[in-house]
Amino acid sequence: MEENLIYVERDKLRRLFLDKFVKAGLGKEFAEKTADLMIFADERGIHSHGSVRAEYYVNRIKAKGFNLSPNLNFEQTGPCSGVYHGDNAVGHYVAFKAMEDAIALAENNGVAVVGIREMGHSGAIGYFVEQAALKGMIALTMCQSDPMVVPYGGVKPYFGTNPIAFASPRKNEKPIIFDMATTVQAWGKILDARSKGKNIPETWAVDENGEPTTNPNEVAALLPVAGPKGYGLMMMIDILSGILLGLPFGKHVSSMYKELTEYRRLGQLHIVINPAFFGDENIFLDQISQMVDELHSIPPAKGFDQVYYPGEIQETIINSYKKTGIPVEKNIYEYLTQ
Repeated sequence: MEENLIYVERDKLRRLFLDKFVKAGLGKEFAEKTADLMIFADERGIHSHGSVRAEYYVNRIKAKGFNLSPNLNFEQTGPCSGVYHGDNAVGHYVAFKAMEDAIALAENNGVAVVGIREMGHSGAIGYFVEQAALKGMIALTMCQSDPMVVPYGGVKPYFGTNPIAFASPRKNEKPIIFDMATTVQAWGKILDARSKGKNIPETWAVDENGEPTTNPNEVAALLPVAGPKGYGLMMMIDILSGILLGLPFGKHVSSMYKELTEYRRLGQLHIVINPAFFGDENIFLDQISQMVDELHSIPPAKGFDQVYYPGEIQETIINSYKKTGIPVEKNIYEYLTQ
């Protein structure tokens, strides 16, 4: 165990998050969901969306960069569609409530497409697709973020890390969850490297001249995953979660870390599919189980212990942290316990 890390039991860490947000002025219900999302990330080893964000959220709450008294409203626009008006509240809570409405639509009508208009940052979006999968639904969610990625072939940022997540239910097992940024790594990974004083691979990001850098403190922009493919995905996500909803897009999206007093006006899109409307639900679940078993049965390549389905490795991290506690940078732990 590293000397600069404090290992904290899951529920204790969640209480530290919750207390910090409530003391800063965030309503209890909103603070509860924000803490849930941060624990969801940290216990899966996605530390870029966990404790490293705590001080940022506290500062934005204190600066009233979230609407602390929002008027939240779901507007159903068709049998399978709707818009959730987030009124620039903290995004973790808004996206959760919008997914509840999307699940209800899909349960009744087979499919739901729900856009979220004007919200704050919503954390690790795998949480929301898991929310649907636990109700027996297939789900996709995607959201825009502020410009910090150079387009393929360019040297100045235009799109954000624009993540996308997918989940499928399983029979008597935890859902399959796949959550990725459309960059080689999320911006939070840069923040995590900075907090630990570690270098990053030169394939992650570029400096202000558009040149690859291994120094996280010199990072001016990130790189799209798989070059033109990641670039195309981030454009698609910005269209579906920004332009489609009449929101700022690309370089016009507000900054996460600048102007903490201003609302961010972000967009997100939930797509939920009810398997029962497309065939025999039991056959669907049986074939998901068969697929997982067949993947597990493939001999591992050199250097690997087994073949995992996408996202499965996070379950091994959860089990490990149950024994050791969740690692938190010492300076962040000290901030949380002040």
